[in-house]
Amino acid sequence: MFKLLYPKLYVATLFDIDLAELQKKGICAILLDLDNTIVPRDQDCCPGEIVQWIKKAKNHGFKLCIVSNNSPARVQALASSLAIPAVYRAVKPARRPFIQAMKLLGVAPGQTAVIGDQIFTDMLGGNRLGLYTILVAPLPGREFWATRLFSRRLEKLILCRLNRNKPGGTLAR
Repeated sequence: MFKLLYPKLYVATLFDIDLAELQKKGICAILLDLDNTIVPRDQDCCPGEIVQWIKKAKNHGFKLCIVSNNSPARVQALASSLAIPAVYRAVKPARRPFIQAMKLLGVAPGQTAVIGDQIFTDMLGGNRLGLYTILVAPLPGREFWATRLFSRRLEKLILCRLNRNKPGGTLAR
């Protein structure tokens, strides 16, 4: 069970992800979490540097899709501005939204990475399907109260264990 909580890769930011290395692993699609991964939860547009990263990923040939537990209005507005498809009200870590996103992109689990900031939604959901999971530190900003109160506290315990086993550094939260 605990194995399903561990990401395959964990980095501080999206910018630390080596896209060429993902391609070498056979990854051609990236499922992106929305809040606190590509946009702060309390903002309505992606920071410019994130928009540039998304363009870079597209230029590398990656198919992208947002998978978010958030409302249709918020998710669709941001997905439209980035010109990528989205799955909203995902109820992660359920398998269904990840499967739905892969169908939208026409890819298989072995070709798909998930990038997110939460262990109990993004990593668990992706690992349940055998996706390549990448954990990033959350973007600064206001968090959903339940995330702050429950998930982040439990995640700290898991991150302590990950940090002990990670050569060359830690991921601070």
